[in-house]
This record gives sequence, C-alpha cells and structure tokens, in this order.
Amino acid sequence: MKRTLPAALAENDRPPSRWGWLAVAVWLVYLAQPLTEIWQTQHGITRLLGLLNLAAFGLSYVGFFGILRWQEFRPDKSPLWQRLGYLAVMLGLALLLTLTAGETALTCMVYIAATAVLSLDLRLSVLIVLLLLGGVELSMRVVPGWSDDSSYGFAIFLGGIAVLAMRRAVQRGSELDRARKDMAELAVQEERNRFARDLHDILGHSLTVITVKAELAGRLIQVNPEKAAAEVADVESLARAALGDVRAAVAGYRELSLAGELVSARTALQAAEIKADLPTTMDEVPEENRELFAWVVREGVTNVIRHSGAKRCTIKLSARQIEVRDDGKGPGGSTSGHGLMGLRERADQAGAALQVGQSPDGGFRLAVKVGV
Repeated sequence: MKRTLPAALAENDRPPSRWGWLAVAVWLVYLAQPLTEIWQTQHGITRLLGLLNLAAFGLSYVGFFGILRWQEFRPDKSPLWQRLGYLAVMLGLALLLTLTAGETALTCMVYIAATAVLSLDLRLSVLIVLLLLGGVELSMRVVPGWSDDSSYGFAIFLGGIAVLAMRRAVQRGSELDRARKDMAELAVQEERNRFARDLHDILGHSLTVITVKAELAGRLIQVNPEKAAAEVADVESLARAALGDVRAAVAGYRELSLAGELVSARTALQAAEIKADLPTTMDEVPEENRELFAWVVREGVTNVIRHSGAKRCTIKLSARQIEVRDDGKGPGGSTSGHGLMGLRERADQAGAALQVGQSPDGGFRLAVKVGV
C-alpha cells in the first residue's frame, strides 16, 4: 500500500525508510554556491580547510535532520539545551565558513532556519528565524565587500514558512497514526470483551445443564438404569453441542436461534425438575429481536437452574419484550453477575432496556424491552 512521507515519518515501531534521507539530502544542492566560491577563490591548505568546513556543515544538517526524524519531529523528545547546542554548532560552522566562502556562506543560514523550525517550539523557532533574517540583512550592509543582496533574507523567510508547513503536515500525520493505533487497540479490546462474554454465556448455560443431567443420571443409575443411560446420552449430546458452539464463536459466525433456545430451555428445566411454562409460538417477534431474546432465554434459564431453587419458570414473549421469571428465592445477590453484565451490553447495543428484580411469583424476574 502506498504511504505518504508524513505517515512514514510518524511510524515509531520501525526505522524510517531510506528515502527520507534523500528528501533532505537533495536540498544540499544549494551548497553548490559556497562550494564554487571556495574552489575558485581559495588555494592550497585554505581551499582544503574551506571544503572540510563546508562538508562538516552539510553533515551536521543531515545528522540533525536524522535525529529529528527518529524523534518524530516532536520538540519535547530531547532537552532544549541539546537542540539549541546543536544549532549553535551549525551556526559556528556557518560563521567559520565565511572566512573561505565569503558572503555565499550565508546560504547556510537557510538550513539553520529550517532546522530551528523543525526542532523547536513555534515561538522560539520564529524568534530564531527573525534573528537570522535580521543578522543576514545587517551583515550584507556592514561587512566590507559584501553586496546588498536581499535574496538570502528572502530565502530564509520562504524556507522557514515551507518547513513550518511541512512540520505541521508531519505532526498531523503522526497524530492520525497514533489515533489509528488507539482505535485499533480499542477494537481489539472490544473484540476480546465480546468473545469473553460469548464464551461465558455459551459455556455457562451448557455446563449448567450438563451438571444437572449428570446429577440426575447419578441418582437414577441404581433405580432406573435405562433412564440414567438416556440422561448420559443427553450429557454427551450437550457436550458436543457446546463444543460446536465454542468453535463457532471462535470463527465469529455463531448466532443464537430463539426457537432452539426455547427447546433447550424446556429440556434443561425438565432435567432440573422445574416446571416450564414456555410460549409455544414466537411468530409475533420480529426477526431483528430474536437473537437478543434468545440470549435472554439462555441467561434467564441458566440463572433459574443455578440460583433460584424454583419449582416453576415462566417465559413470556411479545413483539418488543421478553420476560423470564420464577417462583424461587428471589433476586438476592444474583443481579450483577458476568452473564447479566454481558446481557446488559447486548441490550444496550440493540437499543433495549434490561430489567431485573422481584417477580410477581415471589422469585426472580429478568426482562428485556426493545425500543424504550
């Protein structure tokens, strides 16, 4: 996938690409003017020292730019004194270069201005650019033999503006990249929560029914071996179904069926010796509400079997509401478990309201109403 330079510079999890060096090194072409001046006007050791001075300045510029790229062009990544010290070194090299390159060494001030804009906060960088601009304009007028050429000051001004615009673009790219990473992390966390919630709901219900049936088979194994064998067969079937649900949840394609959950609820309640008063039809329930209502049936019946001590469980259905209630010992401390928390999240996502509390029969009541 093609990436822009700001996006590439903003990535802090791997080294910047090699093309970034080309983006900065190409501007060294403007040092050709002092290079030509040194070559044409100096000789012998003076020429050599001038060329070494110019090379040192070019390397300091490229090196500082490399450091800034690793720091994502954020001024707070290193102490202020270090950045100012580096700029002072570049300024010293530029001033030293005037001994061999004359007024053409003022070209270096454009590089120093650009580096200041990249490495310092906005106010300080603007101040330094103005000082460089004023210093260049003043030196052109007071240094003997130098011409009054305003092109150097104009280049400093334009260079500062251009680099400031580039810095803002890079920072925005970096901020966008960090925002995308934050969103990705939130999405991963949300998916983990969803999977944990689904896994709890799947295994909580299935293991509860398996436990009840296994206990029943244990009681019947001596008095009614045939009935016990049937219960064990149901346990095996439920275990296989739970395994299939877990695999489907991992694949991310599992959806609950309201009809299937009502059938499973009747079987589970009968195994727990709880009378089941369940609806025989669900035609009036819209298709978009059925999966949510299926989760209510699963969680509600699981709670009835686990905690209620009830003799009777009733489920009522309408187009917009489902209610699960029993005649057991009441809500107690069962109103804030993981299953109900997960069900509340599902209801919130569907724009529905979840209600828990005392049922008219004296036991526990769990209801979900859509469109409130």
